[in-house]
Amino acid sequence: MPIRDRSHWRHAFWQIPAIILLAGLVGICVNYLRPDSIPIVGDWSAKTSMAAATQDKLSIPLAGAANLFSEQLAVFIDARDEQEYADGHIRGALSLAWDDASERFPEIAGDIPSGTMIITYCDGEGCHMSYDLAVFLRDKGFENVWELANGWTVWQDANLPVEEGNAVSPRG
Repeated sequence: MPIRDRSHWRHAFWQIPAIILLAGLVGICVNYLRPDSIPIVGDWSAKTSMAAATQDKLSIPLAGAANLFSEQLAVFIDARDEQEYADGHIRGALSLAWDDASERFPEIAGDIPSGTMIITYCDGEGCHMSYDLAVFLRDKGFENVWELANGWTVWQDANLPVEEGNAVSPRG
């Protein structure tokens, strides 16, 4: 191989990292100039990513949910399956498993007055059922719906009121 050919390869290996670096800098600059830029540093947790999936922030902090619970200003809806609900749930919460939401929605919805604040929850940072249920309820016309991310775990960790037992129809 002629010496001239080797110098082209050396030159190319130097150019590759320079091109990648230049492309990264151009990307950062374009992102900075856009009105809908993506933050480079931020909270990328599961809780935040679920809340950021739409323009509306659906997440409610534990302190706010606990205050609404103590003042009896919200209806809590457990999005987990009925067995998980029976094993333990927020005291007074209704059971509307996400998998059965379409079928059981009319049964639950009839007992929730218009304008009532609804807080959905499930368990685990990666659990999307409570978020999906909150969006579903908003799509069905309930405007004041929020999600307590990782709700069952954070509720228990805060030693807030819980109970066990099977799901009872909201009509008693």
